[in-house]
Amino acid sequence: MKDILQEIVSHKRLELERMRVAKPSLRQALLRSESGIIAEFKRRSPSKGWIKEEGRADIIPLSYQKNGAAALSILTDKTYFGGHDDFIRTARQSGVTIPVLYKNFVIDELQVFEAALCGASAVLLIAACLTKEACRALMARAHELGLEVLLEMHSEEELEYAELEPDLCGINNRNLGSFVTDVDNSFRLAEKLPKDAVKVSESGISHPAVIRQLREAGYRGFLIGETFMKTPNPGEALKDFISKI
Repeated sequence: MKDILQEIVSHKRLELERMRVAKPSLRQALLRSESGIIAEFKRRSPSKGWIKEEGRADIIPLSYQKNGAAALSILTDKTYFGGHDDFIRTARQSGVTIPVLYKNFVIDELQVFEAALCGASAVLLIAACLTKEACRALMARAHELGLEVLLEMHSEEELEYAELEPDLCGINNRNLGSFVTDVDNSFRLAEKLPKDAVKVSESGISHPAVIRQLREAGYRGFLIGETFMKTPNPGEALKDFISKI
């Protein structure tokens, strides 16, 4: 007679191995993409309140994919951004296959496990939230689970974190303390990042011409959320934006 417990445990081991397998690569997607746009599913902002309270994770992320996004960013913070881990699961179940960034304020390895379990390809680590040693440890855990790391920096002082050699280096144009946004921040810090880094400019990008200028400055990825989410049809807004780059 078959031992059901052994069968269950064997299957569980397979499930865990699948979780550790590398996910679709955010880094490679940006290097291959002509637009480099990481389209963000963002329903709420601490500074602006609800942007699209009715936004559905089974519709908008897939629409982004169909309309040319190189990758997705999905907010999972509940309290301040109206997000949820289930939004990534729902997006995957709807047919999303491109890389997905787990966008949250990650300060503990439990959140890295959550990112892997819900189907993300990469996790955001924010220099302003972490000591360098904590960042190093979380990055190592992410890599063990087959996740890439987008390391976000905002100031020249934080650029020392780039020596940890993350998969992608992000420059946030929004000050997370004041929420003031200035795209010039990406231009100021571009040359101070390692030359071989895959650079991502985050926040405040609302015009196709800015993408062209940022590319000339060395950026390969462009994280855009509110510009699309505040429109009636975010996927169509993305398509129109890409046509003008």
